[in-house]
Amino acid sequence: MSISDLTAAPDLSLDAQAREFTFDSRDFQRVRELIHQRAGISLHEHKQAMVYSRLSRRLRETGHRSFSSYLQWLEAAAGDSGDREWQQFVNCLTTNLTSFFREEHHFPVLTEVLRNLAGPGGRTPIRIWCSAASTGEEPYSIAMCVLEALGNNPAVSIMASDIDTQVLTTAQRGVYAHDARGLSPERLKRHFMRGTGNNAGYIRVRPELNKLIDFRPFNLMSPNWALGEPYDIVFCRNVMIYFDAPTQRRVLERMHAVMKPRGHLFVGHSENFTDSRDLFQLRGKTVYQRA
Repeated sequence: MSISDLTAAPDLSLDAQAREFTFDSRDFQRVRELIHQRAGISLHEHKQAMVYSRLSRRLRETGHRSFSSYLQWLEAAAGDSGDREWQQFVNCLTTNLTSFFREEHHFPVLTEVLRNLAGPGGRTPIRIWCSAASTGEEPYSIAMCVLEALGNNPAVSIMASDIDTQVLTTAQRGVYAHDARGLSPERLKRHFMRGTGNNAGYIRVRPELNKLIDFRPFNLMSPNWALGEPYDIVFCRNVMIYFDAPTQRRVLERMHAVMKPRGHLFVGHSENFTDSRDLFQLRGKTVYQRA
């Protein structure tokens, strides 16, 4: 999920801003409650200025003069227009930090798991879920690893989801700056096409990479986890650090339910789920296996 980097840096005081809209501590507390309900995010109490800055654009675009008015309208909104505004609310409060082959130590492990799952003929179907696709670098890294491990036309499907619909649009396009971090010259040549003319300075993923991935919006807080056949591999990296302990546990229970026995879960470098050994057991550096 593209998920919020809400603990990265201290906020500036609201007193330092020329405030365009009325925004008090009660409004901030309500935003904290709503984003927790909608996205599971535990918003840090020192992020008041960040919230003001990011949500102000929604007040301008919807014509509200105060946060109290906007939040009251948001909670009362119904139907398609309400759904769209709730999505905008979530999009505003998420920041997407990603790059190709981020946390590189995971990918040799992924290669080994893929080859073991594919079997001698390499045609055993494999299902992968990238649950925080962001702008696409992570699922495309997974797809590159699949092609490098199993060759062309592998029996692999990748579902790449995110709560933020805006970043998914970028991910589906598969267009990046030519100097995108994490890509070796060999991978650039094999997996990307270079832009020319007006597209000079950009690269686009090749069709054989794109066709492995199904991009779709998904909220880990959704009560409906009807995701089809169980998954062999799940990537959920640097997401649950923003959830409180009870929310983490609920998400892990649901992930356990949609994975195959002995399936592999890849998590972020600062995430530790040893308190949930009944669900997942540590098998390597931030790699777990379904119990």
